[in-house]
Amino acid sequence: MADTRPTLEAVAAHAGVSRATVSRVVNGSTGVRAAVRDRVERAVADLGYIPNSAARSLVTRRTGAVAVIVAEPERRVFADPFFAQQLRGISRELAAHDTQLVLMLVERQEDYDRIGRYLSGGHVDGTLMFSLHRDDPLPAMATASGLPAVFGGRPGWPGAEDDPGLLYVDTDNRDGARQAVRHLRDRGRRRIAVITGPLDQTSAADRLEGYRDVIGGPGDVARGDFTAEGGERAMVQLLDACPDLDAVFASSDLMATGALRALRARGLRVPEDVAVVGYDDMEAASWSDPPLTTVRQEVEEMGRLMAGLLLRRLGVAPPRGDLARGDLARGDLARGDLARGDLAPVITRARLIVRASA
Repeated sequence: MADTRPTLEAVAAHAGVSRATVSRVVNGSTGVRAAVRDRVERAVADLGYIPNSAARSLVTRRTGAVAVIVAEPERRVFADPFFAQQLRGISRELAAHDTQLVLMLVERQEDYDRIGRYLSGGHVDGTLMFSLHRDDPLPAMATASGLPAVFGGRPGWPGAEDDPGLLYVDTDNRDGARQAVRHLRDRGRRRIAVITGPLDQTSAADRLEGYRDVIGGPGDVARGDFTAEGGERAMVQLLDACPDLDAVFASSDLMATGALRALRARGLRVPEDVAVVGYDDMEAASWSDPPLTTVRQEVEEMGRLMAGLLLRRLGVAPPRGDLARGDLARGDLARGDLARGDLAPVITRARLIVRASA
């Protein structure tokens, strides 16, 4: 069957311009007068012309796709609402700039070779990476591929702090933890324990440091893994080691729900016997039993900011000065002066949300 899709030549004839002019407009090149550009864009819409992506990439040297790499296995990514929110923010920002999202997960060691080959194969224009662990090879693979990259979370690998071009988006984890523990102290709690996330991730390490800033010492610590099951196990350990504890700060909402389960199994009331504070403010926090006091981080917004930084580095999106000023005025951003139109790391503020659990 003959291909009946409109061609570049048909668009040129319809608009009364040359094929080369249509090509420049379709590929986003400069040097076309506004009136001519409008005429070509009307012709594209009238005929329903869809550019050939392979031919377009030869001209623009762009694929129109971004690799989003989560350094976690499938079971974690699809079970934890944190990842869903972050991916939603990324997806919406990429879609707004006609850029495709290619999702890649790390299920086993062999996946690193597959991801490295993909990044170096010219399939994508850049990469977004998050949930990285301290010794993760992904940052080095991004560097080796030559692709622009933006990271989710404060980088913790050696030399990262000395790289002036490194871009990342994070929340102020340390201050968020301080807010949580101060709240428990202000409520009269005397022995406050903490359930950490994996300490080879900077978010977990920073939240532990924030807890210790307020406690003024090492404190009572049990290590979790950002899962409900891990939170339950850690809460059992704490109750066995510290039977007189009267509060716990869990470094994620999922771990807090596990802690609530362990406390109920011991016949302890929340908050009467043990107060509980989580971190993230996922949707489930407001309808847990009791509703969870937690620290809110703007997870979807952080995903949007990651994608926006990468698109600006690629030259796909213009500087977002007006939007950045609005964000700063709302107090959502603590660092990264996007209003100047430059590219810089962004740290979003954390905010305590008080409910019935503490």
